[in-house]
Amino acid sequence: MASELRRRLGERLHPSPPSRATRRSDYDLNPGMRPIKPARLIEAGVLVPLVEREGEVAVLLTQRAEGLPDHAGQISFPGGKVHVEDASAVAAALRETEEEIGIPRDRVNIAGYLDRYETRTGFCILPVVGFVPPDLSLVLDAREVAAAFEVPLAFVMDPRRHARHARLYEGRERLFYAMPYRGYYIWGATAGILKSMYDRLYGD
Repeated sequence: MASELRRRLGERLHPSPPSRATRRSDYDLNPGMRPIKPARLIEAGVLVPLVEREGEVAVLLTQRAEGLPDHAGQISFPGGKVHVEDASAVAAALRETEEEIGIPRDRVNIAGYLDRYETRTGFCILPVVGFVPPDLSLVLDAREVAAAFEVPLAFVMDPRRHARHARLYEGRERLFYAMPYRGYYIWGATAGILKSMYDRLYGD
């Protein structure tokens, strides 16, 4: 599986960060939904960390700390918004990964990039796909991360797992992708980025 995956990643991922015009979004399932924040998008980067063990590949996810002001307790990729000191969204993704879960940026082997993802809360996220060593000991920043866990990539790349869920928001139904896994509710932008990854790797 791992060798086939690496071949597919090399063929299907963007070899360099795509432009903002190439993007997926919360609006894919909700074309009439309006943004919460102003139209000027905030640049952000996340790492989609892949871990290979004995030929099997998993994706490493985090659960955000409960005390955070935004998206508390939700499942996410390590990453965050671009700061002044960051050279790019890629640099922000690697810096935040090191700060949040202790993976040094020089231990990430970048495989490529997914389409940027726009959220209703005003972020334009660049997902950076990269392999990380399986023997690294994670060091979680308890202020931001409550837990880190792995999900088999085969699970999240299975279209049967790409459920469409809905919630009422401001009197209207909002649709989103969800991929529940062993008590973890993977949804929203995280599930949307994983769906985007499936479409890029396995879509026609």
